[in-house]
Amino acid sequence: MKAVTIENFGGINQVKISQVPTPEPLDNEVQIAIEDAAVNPVDWKICEGELKSMLPHEFPIILGWDAAGVVKAVGKKVRNFSVGDQVFAYCRKPTVKWGTYAEYVCVDEKQVALKPKSLTFAQASSIPLAGLTAWQALFDIGGLRKGETVLIHAGSGGVGSIAIQLAKNAGARVITTASSKNHSYVKTLGADAVIDYQKENFVDSIKKNIPEGVDLVIDTIGGSTRQQSLNVLKSNGRLVTMVEMIDPATRWPNNIRCYSMFVEPNGSQLQQISDLVTQGKVKPPSILEMKLEEAAIALEKNRSGHTCGKIVLKIR
Repeated sequence: MKAVTIENFGGINQVKISQVPTPEPLDNEVQIAIEDAAVNPVDWKICEGELKSMLPHEFPIILGWDAAGVVKAVGKKVRNFSVGDQVFAYCRKPTVKWGTYAEYVCVDEKQVALKPKSLTFAQASSIPLAGLTAWQALFDIGGLRKGETVLIHAGSGGVGSIAIQLAKNAGARVITTASSKNHSYVKTLGADAVIDYQKENFVDSIKKNIPEGVDLVIDTIGGSTRQQSLNVLKSNGRLVTMVEMIDPATRWPNNIRCYSMFVEPNGSQLQQISDLVTQGKVKPPSILEMKLEEAAIALEKNRSGHTCGKIVLKIR
């Protein structure tokens, strides 16, 4: 099958189109004929070797963890999916090798959910990793409750755009940061207030408009943004970051709690997100679809950090 691979770490310039064996499903796996695969920051980070000490890997590595497509084969112990089902999944395997920038992927059925019928494959492929990241950051780790206020950084990005909708659906007040060109977009997603990070300091803006502070911060940026976010949290507030490692033993002022996270595959949660999409309560991020052969260009665009929504690769 055709796939986008790297044979060494070193950067996006290692990316190439290859012919590799088609994977066959294990007893508990489904084989998905991939229609579209989303591009995520983790993909170019893998190219650069940033996660090599964290994740077991084996070359050649097929990039990509998001996929939407059609079930072509099932293992003998699979009970929840059948050949012909239209599905989507966050396809992270124990060893980084068999990714989704490819014509086929095999993945444990517990990571898979039925694709919302209202979405194209391209739209559906943009949801799994970003949607699960948003869900787990807001609810599993952040403990967001109805009536609380959450600050979501980079609201027009893949994670941010879904997090806004999930938080609003849960009854929270949502503040987000975005450049001025994306303000109307994040407002259509449900953001109650938008701060133009290019023109104003988000800490000053929140202290002026919400002097009591926010209950939760979802940090998708890290660095000084994460550090400054501590200044907008209430006493006993929470911060969840998915881009930096935080020592859990660190003691923060005002009983603030800070957590690092690395999203986990979860087909049950993904199905709940799929159901929300079907109910019209969550819509996919805006997407830019590119050819599989343009994978390196897509990775560079994602790395620039200014993409609105998600880039997806058309596999077939």
